[in-house]
Amino acid sequence: MAVAYGMLGTVDDAEDVVQESWLRLSEAAEREEIRDVTGWLVVAVARLAMDHLKSARVRRERYVGPWLPEPVVAGDGADPADRITLDESLSMAMLVVLESLTPAERTSFLLHDVFGLTFPEVARAVGRTPAACRQLAARARGHLAARAPRVQVSEAEHRRVVAAFATAVEGADYDALLELLDPEVVLRADGGGRVLAARRPVLGSAKTALFISRLAGRYLRAGCRVRPVTVNGSPGLAYGCGDDLSGVAGVTVSDGRVTSIDLVRNPEKLRRVPWDTDRV
Repeated sequence: MAVAYGMLGTVDDAEDVVQESWLRLSEAAEREEIRDVTGWLVVAVARLAMDHLKSARVRRERYVGPWLPEPVVAGDGADPADRITLDESLSMAMLVVLESLTPAERTSFLLHDVFGLTFPEVARAVGRTPAACRQLAARARGHLAARAPRVQVSEAEHRRVVAAFATAVEGADYDALLELLDPEVVLRADGGGRVLAARRPVLGSAKTALFISRLAGRYLRAGCRVRPVTVNGSPGLAYGCGDDLSGVAGVTVSDGRVTSIDLVRNPEKLRRVPWDTDRV
């Protein structure tokens, strides 16, 4: 599930790919002896995910506003999302950057750098030589080095900054937000054309603080609340009114300030988040 989600960014698609891989494993096991079941499945999942990603690219290019991954929010239920174990290597911000890679680059990088496969194993999934996969992973690393979020903080520091950010949001406090935001902060909002959201990324601390304070003021007047949650293995926020979840945000922190905010508001991507319980 983690490999499929890292490739595709949505739990439903990851579930479909994993299920199809299990079916193929059952069929293959009837014809041959498979000694490394996990390795066989990882390669099968990666191949299917690559094919799916190629077709998904066309749909995402037509998406209304920024496309963000479906957030995986920590819970204790039996939802498929709970079976995905993630750390900061698959944070919301990192997945956004991975979207800019080609399917082959993304697969080579994830399988080798994140999941620890050797390049001969990666080559089986990508359908190229080990040397070619090594080059693909190197190109991906170079691209990520230029665009990936700067994350060099402990979990305790991350949580401290996110907690202070949550307090500023709850107070719709422009000045406090401005103090917490990095001067080059980027806010991306995914409404999918279903709910109101910024169609373009909001850039810079002043514009972002104004955007958040106005949005927070409107929701606070409606009786909404903000909760700290774990989003893709890292501290983040969720907010909503009553039993209705309105948004989940991945929050990236560096040097004591918020450097990026990835806000998912598309209801289709929030349906797995257990907002009406105390599990988050």
